[in-house]
Amino acid sequence: MELIKHFIDIIIHLDKYLVDLVTQYGVWTYAILFLIIFCETGLVVTPFLPGDSLLFVAGSLAAGPTAPLELWILIVSLIVAAILGDNVNYWVGRFFGQRVLGWKLFGRQLVRQKDMDKTHEYFEKYGARTIIIARFVPIVRTLAPFAAGIGNMDYRRSFTPFNIAGAVLWIVLLTVAGYFFGRHPFVQKHYETVILGIIGISVLPMVIEFLRIRFGRGNSPAA
Repeated sequence: MELIKHFIDIIIHLDKYLVDLVTQYGVWTYAILFLIIFCETGLVVTPFLPGDSLLFVAGSLAAGPTAPLELWILIVSLIVAAILGDNVNYWVGRFFGQRVLGWKLFGRQLVRQKDMDKTHEYFEKYGARTIIIARFVPIVRTLAPFAAGIGNMDYRRSFTPFNIAGAVLWIVLLTVAGYFFGRHPFVQKHYETVILGIIGISVLPMVIEFLRIRFGRGNSPAA
């Protein structure tokens, strides 16, 4: 329980923790951020790692004349991390397939079937574009390339171009948003609210889709 509370505290106060990270590790912060984004997109067992909020906060730390981070280094390195992460996830799905759904840790499934079902719904609705759309949806972002691998999506003509396009859009939009708005006095004063807002907006598509399916089925006429 304490571990969960500490993790939530890190997410809510991500700006402070990231500043401490930069102060302690300096240029190695780029490597740490690279690793976090790579794991969040490349390992099906780590969808809980911060994504959108981390990019926004990192972008804000690149703003200003005395910024501890360089925006262009962030963008380039994290785009590479996101592309590589999705590639690893795709090939894990391609080679291991449905067997991964049976893997357990401490008696609990590493990848839940219901999360995979949700990702497959996105594929059915949006096709290969899901690889781009999923970049902006937590959990689905982590599972989409894995599901693409299980489904043997064409790697060269479908997966790779959408993977690259999605990574570029996701990283650039979130870091640049943080760069321009993260240092605004209002945002600085209400950083916790902004972080929670980013998280809320990112999970909103899943909530809407869940409600649509739940109440749509409930209101459907009986056969």
